[in-house]
Amino acid sequence: MPAFNYVAREANTGSEVLNSLEAASMEAAIDALLKRDLLVVSIEEKVSKKGRTAGGKVSLKDLVMFTRQLATMVDAGMAVLGSLKGLAKQTNNKVMRDVISDICTRIESGESLSDGMARHPKAFNQLYLCMIAAGEKGGMLAEVLARLATYLEATASLRRKVKSALMYPIVVTVVAIAITIFLLVKVVPVFGEIFDSFKGKLPAPTMFLIEVSNFFQAWFIPIMLLMLASAYGWMFFIKTKRGREFWDSTRIKLPVFGNIAHCICLARFTRTFASLVRSGVPILGVMQTVSKACGNVVMEKAIVAAAQDIQLGENISDALGKHPIFPDMIIRMMTAGEQTGKIDDMMERIADYLDEEIETVLAGLTSLIEPILIIFLGVVVGGIVICMFLPIFKLSSLVGNEHH
Repeated sequence: MPAFNYVAREANTGSEVLNSLEAASMEAAIDALLKRDLLVVSIEEKVSKKGRTAGGKVSLKDLVMFTRQLATMVDAGMAVLGSLKGLAKQTNNKVMRDVISDICTRIESGESLSDGMARHPKAFNQLYLCMIAAGEKGGMLAEVLARLATYLEATASLRRKVKSALMYPIVVTVVAIAITIFLLVKVVPVFGEIFDSFKGKLPAPTMFLIEVSNFFQAWFIPIMLLMLASAYGWMFFIKTKRGREFWDSTRIKLPVFGNIAHCICLARFTRTFASLVRSGVPILGVMQTVSKACGNVVMEKAIVAAAQDIQLGENISDALGKHPIFPDMIIRMMTAGEQTGKIDDMMERIADYLDEEIETVLAGLTSLIEPILIIFLGVVVGGIVICMFLPIFKLSSLVGNEHH
């Protein structure tokens, strides 16, 4: 669709507006501007690249608020365009405001809501677009928006729980590492100089700690650079196709944390599946979308393979049951859902159960990690302090050796 640069004046205030919009033709662009109470001064077609995928990434919090407000306004009988204009005026997030304004312009030029949102892939993912498109086709946009808002709220709640559970151990670990580095670089060398002045033989633990401190001091910058390079290299590796496959297959097998990661992926799969089926998305479209939304390459490949079997006429539960990444419990419940014709309700129940299990495991993990971290911090810091004070306990023998 061609894009047009225009200069216009607001009919009410007379202020000048310089912007661009896409339309099927120049007449359609002028008509869209007139509907927005803009008097066209000049307009010309862009000769540069077509299509403006404007806007940056929108946070999940802002997306949840936008979806819930839009669902409420549409359900109350307001037109989609009027609702979007109202939301654009009241939002404080500039990126979100620009995205909504651009969608308004596209709707005025003849595009559908889903088509307008599709121009902003950083703000609206494939799941969002599929549900909006299905809602528009089925004439139940308000209902779909409400489901989508509920889905996003559940996703945001799960993300908050995981972050809050992991925040404490991460902070304590960082503090422990920082304290250890400070003691090795600043405190231990001072004690080492004092002990050297005695010219006596130091206890073996103290000697070992001083040697570690000397090594760390001499190689501090290279060690830090190596650690940063290793972290950067790992982050780069897991973004590659091979690295992501390795990490996704490994992390779900880790003790304790692997169970949490697996449950999170399964919860995404089941909740997304239920939301799409309820919105009227065809089953093959559902499988394609949930494969991207589950967040794990191993599960994604399993879903894609299952979709091919479903296309050949196989049941959903039988197709997914061939892949070990889906537990037997979920497969049995899916089978029951297929037999009763309520697979969306069953998948929603599975998602709720998985959310509760994740919350329970996280609570237990937090209560287990706290004493472990405290013991670790006590052993490391306490060990360093004891090693430094051992010579003081033998100060008389050290001084005696110095006199001899």
